[in-house]
Amino acid sequence: MISRFFKIQLAILLVAVSAVNVQANLFIEINRGNDNPSPVAIVPFAGAQGLPEDIQAIITADLERSGFFRPIPKTDMLSMPTDKSEVVFRDWRVLGANFLVIGQMTPEADQYIVRYELYDVLAQKNILTAQVKGGRDGLRDIAHAVSDAVYEKVTGIRGIFSTKMLYVQDLRKPSAGRYRLMYADVDGARAQVLLASSEPILSPTWSADGKRIAYVSFETSRPAIYIMDMATGRKTQMTHFRGLNGAPSFSPDGTQLAMVLSKDGMPDIYVMTIANKRLRRITNDHYIDTEPNWNADGSGVIFTSNRGGSPQIYQINLSNGRPERLTFEGDYNARPRVSPDGKSLVMVHRQSGVYHIATQDIATGNMRILTETWLDESPSIAPNGAMLLYATQHNKKGVLGAVSMDAGVKFRLPAKEGDVREPAWAPYL
Repeated sequence: MISRFFKIQLAILLVAVSAVNVQANLFIEINRGNDNPSPVAIVPFAGAQGLPEDIQAIITADLERSGFFRPIPKTDMLSMPTDKSEVVFRDWRVLGANFLVIGQMTPEADQYIVRYELYDVLAQKNILTAQVKGGRDGLRDIAHAVSDAVYEKVTGIRGIFSTKMLYVQDLRKPSAGRYRLMYADVDGARAQVLLASSEPILSPTWSADGKRIAYVSFETSRPAIYIMDMATGRKTQMTHFRGLNGAPSFSPDGTQLAMVLSKDGMPDIYVMTIANKRLRRITNDHYIDTEPNWNADGSGVIFTSNRGGSPQIYQINLSNGRPERLTFEGDYNARPRVSPDGKSLVMVHRQSGVYHIATQDIATGNMRILTETWLDESPSIAPNGAMLLYATQHNKKGVLGAVSMDAGVKFRLPAKEGDVREPAWAPYL
């Protein structure tokens, strides 16, 4: 119990973080969708043939991955309308489609204009007409934008197909670039290397506006916290204290950084004002306090502590410094993350000796187990609060997993080579 907790805290000093080869994007394996997904037909758009990206295939994959839709195979389609005058609703009712997406791509200068429509087949009416523009190198962005709009119109929830993520990869062989901090589409495509090092990289995290990231690197022989500007790639070292320098977390307004430092003895929670690097010690006791994450309004910090005898999650109000225990179910709860609406916690929870991802309603304390695999960690919540990414093991490899907050939708993002860990889902950019 406690030994596992110490392993998590000392990972900054001891663990070789895992990841994937930069030349091999993550790929998607769908484990489970909703029990009753809505059949949808995405007809190939007019003018989209011969392009370097298959717009219809990307939209199809996006909507299928959401779990709310069951795309109808192109080979089953009875007709291929690209304009409303060509839509015959009977064709789609025969196939059992609830929704139909059609569109046209028109080149204009160095861009494409994509006009598309969404139809409710059962009601036989158009429910969305829109357009999106993009260049030849932004075809995936165009497709994701269409997916987002369709998803939101049908579910009422903002889409996340256009969002990004960070993850850490390990090529599992000694080299100057063995460890890599990666930036990619949330479906794993278009992976880019932000940082490569022969030393471990840990704990990537985003600022709320998506303009900066923070992470831990060993590039100076001891762990240190850095902030990177995403527009310029410029990095600034924020800490270099003896002992632990880990688990950075931006405040909601982006002016402060919560972190774990052991420079004064035991690991404690500190808050740094980013502009002047001024530190404020938040916890000061003989326990292990670690893994800080801010609450939604920035008035307090949620963290993991063993002060109750086992790792549990606490919240401390920054105005009065009083810690309050939030988790009571189970003998191990750690790595807390707060949902965007501030109503739920996501955490690593141990049940029957197995580590799972769980969510807890902060007001009621009700907990739900979300994952069923045997070693799940590092949860990161989508900006719409509907799904989360986490790290897990599959076929003896480190992979990313994704699960909806109701546990109804699950899929994996393994790599073609190597391991991958520590996902960080970006905010809406």
